[in-house]
Amino acid sequence: MTATLTAEIDVEAPIDTVYNQWTQFESFPNYLGAVKSVQQIDDVRTRWTVSIAGREHDFYADIVDQVPDKHIAWQSTDGTFHAGRVEFEPHGTETHVKLRMEWEPEGVIEKIGAGLGIDDAQAQMDLQRFKKFVEERGEETGGWRGEVHGRTVE
Repeated sequence: MTATLTAEIDVEAPIDTVYNQWTQFESFPNYLGAVKSVQQIDDVRTRWTVSIAGREHDFYADIVDQVPDKHIAWQSTDGTFHAGRVEFEPHGTETHVKLRMEWEPEGVIEKIGAGLGIDDAQAQMDLQRFKKFVEERGEETGGWRGEVHGRTVE
């Protein structure tokens, strides 16, 4: 059973600031609740440690498509299937952020959480923390503006 979550938010910051901050994967534990650490291995590969329902999971993920100020898409390369896409769209002085993730829940608690929509609520809270992080700082902590196109995960 593949689970899907979606969440959206408007961030009061220019699109390049919002996009650049999202490319700073190692800062994700500051605002993404389940993320314990992200290690940037190279321009497209990351190593994640997440804690879901009290269980830690480690996996590698590759960026498979990335266009600055437009979107970033990724997919796990080992372990449990996990893939996602975040899109950025300017709206005046704000940036609309839309997140979509798919994964294979493991165990009863993860399957119940996915089935009840708890994961959607958690993702919305994560985006709220991301919004607060960006708006309070007023600038990104860094940024990578390279492009990745049509990369497949083997």
